[in-house]
Amino acid sequence: MAYDDSNIFARILRGEIPNDTVAENDHALAFRDIAPKAPSHVLVIPKGRYVAFDDFAANASEAEIAGFMRLCAQVCALEGVGLEQGNGFRAITNAGHDGVQEVPHFHLHIMGGSIMGPMIGARG
Repeated sequence: MAYDDSNIFARILRGEIPNDTVAENDHALAFRDIAPKAPSHVLVIPKGRYVAFDDFAANASEAEIAGFMRLCAQVCALEGVGLEQGNGFRAITNAGHDGVQEVPHFHLHIMGGSIMGPMIGARG
């Protein structure tokens, strides 16, 4: 799957679409999901052009990976869901058709603030 520069997250990164920013660093941006599935639901996206987790893990620089992961940890602390502040969270990323990825830009959902329930539902 090729990267699509017109995807919504690319447009957010270019400042074309507003977002509710939670945190940001040189390599990643974290913002609230517009259709939250938990009391705390934040998306963390790299600023680079990566389609999915495997693309990011294989091709991002060490600085990009470290910056992304550090921002994820900062979000957990800020949202009070990290194990030092709260009761935990779920981190999910979807990839491709079978993973039901909706936006072709790597993103990690950090969700918490309540018990999350089963990992996945019935297969369909």
